[in-house]
Amino acid sequence: MPTMASVLEDPTLERHFKGHKDAVTCADFNPNRKQLASGSVDKSLMIWNLAPKARAFRFVGHRDVITGVQFSPSGNLVATSSKDRTVRLWTPSMKGESTVFKAHTAAVRSVDFSHDGQRLVTASDDKSVKVWSVHRQCFVYSLNQHTNWVRCARFSPDGRLIASCGDDRAVRLWDTSTKHCINCFTDYEGPATFVDFNSSGTCVASSGADSSLKIWDLRTNKLIQHYQVHSAGINSFSFHPSNNYLISGSSDSTVKILDLLEGRLIYTLRGHKGAVLTVAFSRAGDLFASGGADGQVLMWRTNFDTKSYQDVLQQHSRRSTPDPPPHLTDIHPKGPHLHHPQSTAIQISPTVADTRSTDPHVVELGQAVHSTTLLNGRTHLTPTQAGADSHHSNGLPPRHVGSSRAEGWMGDKSAGSEGAAAWSQTGAGRRGGGGGGGRREEEEEERGQTHPLEVLSGHPVSLDSTLRHIVQQLDILTQTVSVLEERLTLTEDKLKECLLHQSHILKDVRSSGERRRTESEGTDGSPVRFT
Repeated sequence: MPTMASVLEDPTLERHFKGHKDAVTCADFNPNRKQLASGSVDKSLMIWNLAPKARAFRFVGHRDVITGVQFSPSGNLVATSSKDRTVRLWTPSMKGESTVFKAHTAAVRSVDFSHDGQRLVTASDDKSVKVWSVHRQCFVYSLNQHTNWVRCARFSPDGRLIASCGDDRAVRLWDTSTKHCINCFTDYEGPATFVDFNSSGTCVASSGADSSLKIWDLRTNKLIQHYQVHSAGINSFSFHPSNNYLISGSSDSTVKILDLLEGRLIYTLRGHKGAVLTVAFSRAGDLFASGGADGQVLMWRTNFDTKSYQDVLQQHSRRSTPDPPPHLTDIHPKGPHLHHPQSTAIQISPTVADTRSTDPHVVELGQAVHSTTLLNGRTHLTPTQAGADSHHSNGLPPRHVGSSRAEGWMGDKSAGSEGAAAWSQTGAGRRGGGGGGGRREEEEEERGQTHPLEVLSGHPVSLDSTLRHIVQQLDILTQTVSVLEERLTLTEDKLKECLLHQSHILKDVRSSGERRRTESEGTDGSPVRFT
């Protein structure tokens, strides 16, 4: 049986963030170590402030699932990709401004900044990988050799390479100067789901829907490590900045931590209910985040990197069953080395005490300021009209766009929940409240006197759940009425058909009767006599 961990080197659950209304698909830490961003199936981008009791911000603008999120190296921009075929660049501030990039013709699956912050690379279901200029806000070039959906694309640390993977089971390496594919790894039994470089750029790793994780040495182009530690597909992974560890999130509901120098699984975390869709280390490696189908974002303190590697090995040997000698030369083996799950994996209790977390206040933001569209090979940058684009920027039908600020605060005061967020506090809603609304809110924010919407989505008695229940009942009523109308229409049509048929029969009867009378009477009206 695995040992329940209790020593200081084990990862600990630091905080949990609740505010998303659906599965969390992606997460990334701000390099300034003060914020965490996450994207969701609920179409919103959340910026969580790591300081205790700090408010969170919800950015609304995408019209479909957000699939990828990343902070720029400077931390002053956030890029998101979405199934709505667009990429957005957000300024993570109270203004909630974003710039829209449009050039893909299908869902965009991932987005990644180059390490100098000048370029973006995106992967899409249109089978292409595209590179964008952040400064000029335009599309630069496209890479087109994948034969199926491209799930992920990443820049190497020096920006000279791009790695991409997808449903064609291939992991491709591209030279950014020549735009050529310089290598292709095709060892997967199913779609390749995620790809990334280690922090030194010497290795590239890729995960698959077949639950495997593989690491190649780019200097020798050889597979150097192959892990089969999950029982379902791997959705995301992240290298520790030291390159000594890797975390992975899987549809088997676990987060696993691999020791890459020793070449084995060392921790299994079971904090999520349902698939784990995203994992990410902070830039310093002292924290990591996980998000999943349960709508939660969990933030963990790493701890296992605080001691030297030899100390960690000694600690493991004291509390685990003996293991074969570590594969310390595994980073440069002569051939592939297959790693199987080991019984020495340490299970972290899912009921870790979380003393710091309270559901953060959430401020609703979102307004598309510019739209960058590639038309006929040329880039057009057009400001979006507040009124014309408001229904796009907040994802709501036009009848909700004009909701006033008062509605939002009334909803907040009456039940203190996020339910009113569906109608109020979007960028478009605030613009409807007067030209000075945004400025007043910024001034109030500076004085700390705003009353943002409180998230209580986990409480069954909240306004959010009540509104959801009402909407569901209305949907049922609407469907019932439509079914009744349809049945009434069918009944009416059948009655008309029966009446028409009956009238035809009566006409036939009358006409046959008249023919008989005509035959039985003479031309002068006297009966015909037969002799």
